[in-house]
Amino acid sequence: MAPGPDFLIVSKNALVSGRRAGMACAAGITTGVFCWAIVTALGLAGLLAASAVAFTVVKLAGAAYLLVLGVRTLLTARRGRYTAPGSAAGTGSAFRQGLVCNLLNPKVAAFFLALLPQFVPEGAGAGDHLLLAAVASGVTLVWFLVLANVVGALRRVLSATRVRRAIDAVMGTLLVGLGVRIALP
Repeated sequence: MAPGPDFLIVSKNALVSGRRAGMACAAGITTGVFCWAIVTALGLAGLLAASAVAFTVVKLAGAAYLLVLGVRTLLTARRGRYTAPGSAAGTGSAFRQGLVCNLLNPKVAAFFLALLPQFVPEGAGAGDHLLLAAVASGVTLVWFLVLANVVGALRRVLSATRVRRAIDAVMGTLLVGLGVRIALP
């Protein structure tokens, strides 16, 4: 629940394109969490964490993606020409943004690698791993759906041009900052 790239991307989509886009982004993030949980259960996340090259590639790809999103948001704030509410990215685009943001975040793999084994008994079957993946995904989905709906409900207030420019400037700066932080050792 700590604010990070996923938090920012859901907030941005809900603010710019409305609740549906925020919820679609939340579904994309949840799909990413489910994928990471399954990959961890299969032991592939351990390979990623053990391979410095693979980990670095995923880390740098994630950093580049956050930088692109951040720069786009900063450019939007600078221009200040906003389209009518609801006419920005659709739900498909928001879903992809959430999915890609989550899948390119190697910290999610590290989180699951550190956390998942503690909750799986020795000799656990595929069903146990699947249940744990479903629980992690469910918690993620509920949290980000709440966030998308809160931001969506405040959208009318947050859509004023001055407020929107300020929010875009802060979000863009945070996304760029996160991208730089992830890219640096």
